[in-house]
Amino acid sequence: MIIFKTFLKVLNKCKFPLILYTTILVFVCGFNMQTSENSLSFVESRPDILIINQDEEKGITKNLVEYIKENSKIKKIKDNEQARDDALFYRDVNYIIYIPKGYREDFLNGMNPEIKIKSTNDYQASYADMILKRYLKVANTYQSMEKNENRLIEKVNKTLSKKTKVELTTKKDTDSIEKMSFYYKFLNYSILAGSIYVICLILSSFHEEKIKKRITISSISYKKHNQVLLLSNLLLSLVVWMIYVVLSIVLCGKIVFTSYGLICIMNSLIFTLCSLTIAFLISTLVNNKNAINGIINVVALGSSFLCGAFVPLEFLPKSVLKFAHILPSYWYINTNEMIKDMEVMNINTIQGILLNMGILIIFSIIFIILANMVTKKKLKSN
Repeated sequence: MIIFKTFLKVLNKCKFPLILYTTILVFVCGFNMQTSENSLSFVESRPDILIINQDEEKGITKNLVEYIKENSKIKKIKDNEQARDDALFYRDVNYIIYIPKGYREDFLNGMNPEIKIKSTNDYQASYADMILKRYLKVANTYQSMEKNENRLIEKVNKTLSKKTKVELTTKKDTDSIEKMSFYYKFLNYSILAGSIYVICLILSSFHEEKIKKRITISSISYKKHNQVLLLSNLLLSLVVWMIYVVLSIVLCGKIVFTSYGLICIMNSLIFTLCSLTIAFLISTLVNNKNAINGIINVVALGSSFLCGAFVPLEFLPKSVLKFAHILPSYWYINTNEMIKDMEVMNINTIQGILLNMGILIIFSIIFIILANMVTKKKLKSN
């Protein structure tokens, strides 16, 4: 009881870092989710196209120009080649279409006249190229079968007016799950940094020379002493974890109450306990309070960058990912990625998740054993 009371007194002096890391979490996640709100609906992209029509604007030529106008943004540039090249270079237009003189007559006669183009060769230009080629392919197909220009144009327009119907076959709320996944991924940094900073600061107070000597001559064994401190830290970690879960409900909404959310919560709980044991081990190795900031940068920031909390896993080199396997953060973040990509949830799909959680538990046990070994060795040396 004396150890626990002392723990609470020291904790009261170390509350600022927890507030700081929680504020960072809320700010970053809140900002990310706010920007995501603006990109949840699909808007068809329209490339910027310049049409140089040297033919008479009637018949099939007029219809081609109208179709391109309907599916793109038509730009007006000065009528000289230098201005057009500059427009391409500065991306004022993505695609320039040159319709040659006599195009309509040559097309109707089956001569397949060439339409020259210039492009920026980016994705917008590729889309513009698809628009042009789609029209020409349909028009050329009907030209070989229909000699009357009006009926030809009518058939071309009828074919091009057909749209593909997209039907969603899943009830999964991908947008909400994406938000929740980001929150719990970034939580990796807040949990690690907060646990290491606060717990190491608290425990470093117990490792001061005077206190260590009193503990050594007391009737409490080092194992009992470690158990009381570990349980005290466990209580602190659970309270902080519950605050983070409540914040996830506020920021992410009711998706947290689904099966996907419950697994994220369980995963974060296990990682919180693992972070506690990491901090406990570090506190037995390092007694210098001034070194704690450096340790946070190495462990918390390093793990977050290497394991995908700040940079998506798919963007990380394979060599980095192989190294990340030895860090608990990798298994925690990997579970969040699996939840995000999971289409249905059943006993077969969650096997990988259970494996990741099991690995985190094994890490926790190893860290506790190492902490006890280090404490025992230090007591013997004293």
